[in-house]
Amino acid sequence: MDSDNRGGFIKRLRARLNRGGSWLSYDLANLAPGGKIDDDVLEDLEAQLIMADVGVETAEEIVGKLQERLARKELKDIHALTEGLRQSMTEILETVQAPLLIPESSRPFVILMVGVNGAGKTTTIGKLAKRLKQEGHSLLLAAGDTFRAAAVEQLQAWGERNEVPVIAQQAAADPAAVLFDAYEAAKARNIDVLLADTAGRLQNQKGLMDELSKIKRVLSRHDETAPQEIMLVLDASQGQNALVQASKFHEALGLTGIVVTKLDGSAKGGILLAVAGKLGVPVRFIGIGEAAEDMQPFRAGEYVDALLQTERNC
Repeated sequence: MDSDNRGGFIKRLRARLNRGGSWLSYDLANLAPGGKIDDDVLEDLEAQLIMADVGVETAEEIVGKLQERLARKELKDIHALTEGLRQSMTEILETVQAPLLIPESSRPFVILMVGVNGAGKTTTIGKLAKRLKQEGHSLLLAAGDTFRAAAVEQLQAWGERNEVPVIAQQAAADPAAVLFDAYEAAKARNIDVLLADTAGRLQNQKGLMDELSKIKRVLSRHDETAPQEIMLVLDASQGQNALVQASKFHEALGLTGIVVTKLDGSAKGGILLAVAGKLGVPVRFIGIGEAAEDMQPFRAGEYVDALLQTERNC
């Protein structure tokens, strides 16, 4: 994506995370109306962070670093507090800032997309297909969600839109068999990237989670390194439940990447900090809307700036 698209994305991200003003900057001013920063202010800030889906442990880590600064008399005013907060949050998020790279050595490079129903998995596949094609990769899509006819149709629509072929079978076909066939087709056609959809499932549905493990095993028979990317699509508006989902999927499959969608919804954006602090799985992309350009690679510094800026400062 060119810099104009990126700049427009950052403006939209900032506006959508900060509807009516920043979720933290505005509160910070209210937490310390006299401008004096003390332990009470930091305690209130910790509560704000938890309410913003940052999670208890990660909020404690952030505030712990601020308390060290306070003890060194470095938090003299709101500006110093904001800068300290920015630094602590950026350090946490930088640990999961890692773009998706398609190496030359693995062909086809298999990306297995997983997630619960409604997270935006099939739409994310369509956006990712467009991005990868623009980067010059040849692609094949695999309709591994055989439980919902609408999912296959939706994937085929994205395939037509991006001029990317789709491998699909009849409804209720074995998803592992579909992906096995798709891999063979990708190999025969010398395709760069195989993007595989799977049925949306709740993390507590053991049978469906076992099915994902089976798909992983079947693909590894073709190539012991496949799938090279197991990417979870996570709905930010789910709050702490999104963290529970991510933990369960990671435990079952060993996630290698995460896409966080719907940051333009009711979420306050802190869930990325919770995921980074708890799991450490790379966040590949973030999404703020339906258009293809509304999904962009995750960059920690830009994200924290968007969280901490008010609209009037944009």
